[in-house]
Amino acid sequence: MAKKVLVVVDMQNDFITGSLGTPEAQVIVPRVVEKIQGFEGLVLFTQDTHGEDYLQTQEGKNLPVEHCRKGAWGWQLEPRVEAVRTSTPIEKSTFGSKGLAEVLKARHTYEEPLEEIQLVGLCTDICVISNALLLKAYLPEVPLTVDASCCAGVTPESHQRALEAMEACQIRVVRP
Repeated sequence: MAKKVLVVVDMQNDFITGSLGTPEAQVIVPRVVEKIQGFEGLVLFTQDTHGEDYLQTQEGKNLPVEHCRKGAWGWQLEPRVEAVRTSTPIEKSTFGSKGLAEVLKARHTYEEPLEEIQLVGLCTDICVISNALLLKAYLPEVPLTVDASCCAGVTPESHQRALEAMEACQIRVVRP
């Protein structure tokens, strides 16, 4: 059993070159691919997933930019990430994935205690921080690490603020 887990958060086309893409997100793709390829342990993927009713949801009202519609090009993992994908992505319709947290808590409790969970991906200030804090709540004694060089935020400033907030919550941040 793998005692270490890498969580690859929402490395999808819409967050990289699509409707919510940024230059910073484009820059991290090769680093994330390299991290996945070199990781010794279980690699899990999350996939932001929305339906046709997105604009009627609370998220859609606050961020009225359609993205990650299930089955569409923007919903798919970025091709280089898809090429190294080793597990079925965990679809999530909210920033944080309770499904991810439940899978890891069950693994930790019933299979083998986890030694570390690492997170990389997009967006640092929305889904990465949400999943990190959710995992911290579900698994408070498992060390959590975020690799800042493999994350990007909506803006460079919000990326930095999210990293600082995670550090304040006892999540280890590895900076380049």
